[in-house]
Amino acid sequence: MEKRILGKDLTVSAISLGCMGMTHAAGAPADVKEMTQLIHEAVDMEYRYFDTAECYTGVNPDGSTAYNEELVGPALKPYRDKVVLATKCGVQHSPNGLLLDSRPETIRKALEGSLKRLDTDYVDLYYQHRIDPDVSPEEVAETMAELIKEGKILHWGISETDEEYLRRAHAVCPVTCIQNRYSMMYREYDKLFPTLEELNIGYVAFSPLANGVLSDRYSKDSRFEKGTDYRSFMPQFKPEAFEENKDLFTLIRELAEEKNATPAQISLAWMINKKPYIVPIPGTRKLDRLKENAGAADIRLTPDEINAIEKRLDEMEMSEVFGGSRAAKK
Repeated sequence: MEKRILGKDLTVSAISLGCMGMTHAAGAPADVKEMTQLIHEAVDMEYRYFDTAECYTGVNPDGSTAYNEELVGPALKPYRDKVVLATKCGVQHSPNGLLLDSRPETIRKALEGSLKRLDTDYVDLYYQHRIDPDVSPEEVAETMAELIKEGKILHWGISETDEEYLRRAHAVCPVTCIQNRYSMMYREYDKLFPTLEELNIGYVAFSPLANGVLSDRYSKDSRFEKGTDYRSFMPQFKPEAFEENKDLFTLIRELAEEKNATPAQISLAWMINKKPYIVPIPGTRKLDRLKENAGAADIRLTPDEINAIEKRLDEMEMSEVFGGSRAAKK
């Protein structure tokens, strides 16, 4: 698979794997043996970046906690020197929303827990999962710089950042990449491209298929498990949304036919051909989808084709799309 460089020197696969849905937000946790085999298949397909977080948890049938890191880390142990292992700190889930805590002592404690669950001595890429308004970007960056000096992390990034926060953090300790939401349905962060290019910072795109709806494998009759599958309340999966998004589906179907590809592959190829520093991390539990997503790296779209797609996206009506969980009040 084509490789890309995030920041100064972090080499990853053009299409990488988001592992969250294996235990969190996509239904009851998947079988550990099956997901371990899927991760091994991904390595064989030359996926080289695997994304997890300390807060990606679910509840097993026996009532125990399914930690995503305890799945991903051991699965990658045979390939540890070949892959980029990324995890995150600073967020915990609660019934009232996301609990944000990026104090230095919390970051250090979180990292120690992650290293233990991942069964590794270091993390290739460590993210601040969300901005904590009570902790300055300089203080977070100083903590990350210390962890880099200690060899516990090799690079760091920020998820769902804005320009001001990114610049202030980067001035203290160079940021390798951001990880922000991005898809044909959510292009709010196009405004960050000039800053990323100026500072040589990569863009890891999460939810690149708008939580799967851009795979064109769902319909108004699709149903999801309430309570454990977040798609059950996402606006882009409501029955009426499929009518509201008909022009978008028409676009990706037309392009898929033209390029002998699938709608999902077009949705991913659009962003990786748009900028050389964008790396999408679609998630899946299925081997066929893993292969399908990897195939997007082989699709070429010219600058003129990208511009034509952008123009159509700008002009069409779309439904609302899930923009993430809100922070809880402290």
